[in-house]
Amino acid sequence: MSHAGSHSAQLEHQQCIIAGGGPGGLVLGLLLARAGVTVTVVEKHADFLRDFRGDTVHPSTLDVMDELGLLDELLRIPHTRAEQLHAEMGGQQITIADFSRLKSKCRFIAFMAQWDFLDFIAREAGKYPNFQLLMRTEVTELINHNGRISGVKATSIDGDITLKADLVVGADGRHSKVREHAGMKVDAFGVPTDVLWMKLSHQPDDPPYTMGHGGPRMGVVMIDRGDYWQCGYVIRKGSFDDIKAAGIDAFREEVGEALPLPTARMEEIERWNDVFLLRVRIDRLEHWWKPGLLCIGDAAHAMSPIGGVGVNLAIQDAVATANILAAPLREGRLKDKHLAAVEKRRSFPTRATQKLQMMMKRRQKPDSSDTSTSATSPASESTPKGPPRFIRALAGSPVLARLAGRLMGLGFRPEHIRHAAVPVSSPQPTTPPDSPS
Repeated sequence: MSHAGSHSAQLEHQQCIIAGGGPGGLVLGLLLARAGVTVTVVEKHADFLRDFRGDTVHPSTLDVMDELGLLDELLRIPHTRAEQLHAEMGGQQITIADFSRLKSKCRFIAFMAQWDFLDFIAREAGKYPNFQLLMRTEVTELINHNGRISGVKATSIDGDITLKADLVVGADGRHSKVREHAGMKVDAFGVPTDVLWMKLSHQPDDPPYTMGHGGPRMGVVMIDRGDYWQCGYVIRKGSFDDIKAAGIDAFREEVGEALPLPTARMEEIERWNDVFLLRVRIDRLEHWWKPGLLCIGDAAHAMSPIGGVGVNLAIQDAVATANILAAPLREGRLKDKHLAAVEKRRSFPTRATQKLQMMMKRRQKPDSSDTSTSATSPASESTPKGPPRFIRALAGSPVLARLAGRLMGLGFRPEHIRHAAVPVSSPQPTTPPDSPS
């Protein structure tokens, strides 16, 4: 896979280094470069090809792409669209999120392979001479100068390198090495479930879902990926070893009973290597920044996969970060107060979204008349019983479905581009800023 726009020449001093070439990191790189900031994104992998990453592009992100003039080209990438999300509960189909009345140009979620999205953003960012993307480059150390982070040390295909910058941004995900190296305190919240992801073939007579939840316990999510289904099966946290011990046949039978597909379809899961375990976690940093350092996206706040909001929250963080920091970075006047302003701006939507996700995880006690909860297989014992109360509340309520669509599609505080593009002829070296006041 080629990555247009990756620059081989390393700038002597960057205004911003972004660790992590995921959605938040690359979008921030694009926005800062567009605003005239000299920026380098470092990504430890050689490409963006990873299965079971967040592939939902929400209306909030589509609005940002429209404001950048990139929407039409983005939507030429193969994708499927969902104006509503549905669930099966008690044998009936209910609408759990309705995007059709949003005040947005795109009133749908686009399901798009994340590697295609990232390649697109990398190509657009690469059109700016003040942007560079270094693949196969992993941050190994933060450079601390008089109590301020002033760059990173990293390993690359060419050996060890040192990159100095006015600002380092950690956008390297929920297992962030940047926040670990910085010793930043993380507040974690208990999550009772994990998710097992797998692929099943898509056949002509399959249900007309784009994304749906099903099964007697609401324990299955299905995403239409065109020629296959991306299926998730919810299990109790830490129970995957017990499920594996019972054998692949028991697992196929249990999941097959919950799927709204022919049970024979589960024969496509031939071995445990066909099943990917996602360890669900919800956490956030006590503080998102230190002098010279800022974390955004999952590095600042890991989200549950519920609603696929993690990718879009990271992009919203990126937009807010660029809005607040672009001018101070470009003009060499970055202060701690600017980093604090980013955290203040994005703290409320993060906390509110995580609170909502934890509410959605609270499950209804099993109904004694529901024989589906009496199964005795290990997988059944490891599967949360009963649909969440939040989902039950949505049943039969178009108003609540539209509210859920608003919160999922746009979030609690949607961000918009607030800075104009700045023409840049060539990258200019900068002088590190003085200690901020």
